[in-house]
Amino acid sequence: MTLAHDDGGAGDPVVLLHSSAADSRMWDPQWEALTARFRVIRPDLRGYGRTPYAAEAPYSDPGDVADLLAALGVQRAALVGASYGGRVALEVATAHPALVSRLVLLNPGCGLEPTPDLAAFGEEEDRLLEAGEIEAAAELNARTWLGPEAGEETRARLTAMQRHAFEVQLAADPEPSQLEGEIDLARVTMPTLVVSGAHDLPYFQMTARHLAGRLASVTAVHLEWAGHLPSMERPGEITALILDHLTRG
Repeated sequence: MTLAHDDGGAGDPVVLLHSSAADSRMWDPQWEALTARFRVIRPDLRGYGRTPYAAEAPYSDPGDVADLLAALGVQRAALVGASYGGRVALEVATAHPALVSRLVLLNPGCGLEPTPDLAAFGEEEDRLLEAGEIEAAAELNARTWLGPEAGEETRARLTAMQRHAFEVQLAADPEPSQLEGEIDLARVTMPTLVVSGAHDLPYFQMTARHLAGRLASVTAVHLEWAGHLPSMERPGEITALILDHLTRG
């Protein structure tokens, strides 16, 4: 399966990887500025946005991203990932380091064991979904992942994206089999920007510190105003951070 995606602009390729609470539309605020400087590709992972939740054989999200870039003739790209998209970016960089020129990781996951705060969120989300309360589960995600800078329109957008993902994934029959990608930080040697937010869950702040202490070429930025999805909370500020990292010599 080729992931549904947008492909715009011209220049060095940049790939935008969305959070598991959203889809490729989360990058709408960055699209115009980034496509003015780069060729920008933003896919919907399986079960999100326009991409069906289906597979004829076991699949992996990093494998899908690598396959998409091969199909588009992209031999080297910068990856920008938010939350789960950041984890996928690290998995692509581990499996195909020559494919990745730079990384921007916004409150990424990297496979650390869940801490009580993240476990409690997951348990409540599961409870709501098992009870069929999809709207409440989507609203829980918006409350959890957006910091105080996000307005009501942004909260509504995230809730709608998460609701759609839940509906698509829960309706899948049969549910596809997904393989977990590998992260080996010793292989992630390309310049990397790691962004964390003071209003994010402690788990992701811990993850950012873990990455900052172990990556070979890393710049860590901690934002006192930010929650988990700063690119949706203060889009202009995060767009500037991304552009600065992508255009450094």
